[in-house]
Formats: sequence, C-alpha cells, structure tokens
Amino acid sequence: MPTYDYKCVSCEHIFEHFQSMSEPHLETCPQCGSTVRRMLGGGAGIIFKGSGFYVTDNRKNKSSDDAKPSEGTKKKTTEPAAT
Repeated sequence: MPTYDYKCVSCEHIFEHFQSMSEPHLETCPQCGSTVRRMLGGGAGIIFKGSGFYVTDNRKNKSSDDAKPSEGTKKKTTEPAAT
C-alpha cells in the first residue's frame, strides 16, 4: 500500500497518509479541518544493492555454456610443490 502526501489549502500543513489505492482521497486537514489536496510525488527511485543484477541471475542453466565461468572469474590452480 502506498503512502500519499497531502497539503492543506488553508494552513499549508503537509502530511503523509498510508492508504490503499482503492480508498477515497482524504478531504480534510487533521490540523485545521480545511480542504486538502493530494500532492503528486515522483515516486521512489529504484536502488539495486549487491554484487550485480544480470539476466542470468534467476534462470536455471539450460546448457553447459551457461555453467562455464567467464574469463575474469576463472580460478588459478596451484600445483603441489615437488619435494
């Protein structure tokens, strides 16, 4: 459920109200009882945190090509020292 911003026409009090999208808009200011208008918001930006988001992150491997590591992720193996 989204949070909507409202602004009073009379006292210019700005407040937020958490409500369902199907609920009717608020009509009265909680401070003075005058008419309020719902403000248009830009919405929240999307923030991706983590190591990366790729098309293949949520897919199952369909072929052996998908399972091969890329050039940058190959691990070097060390041979045991000769004694």
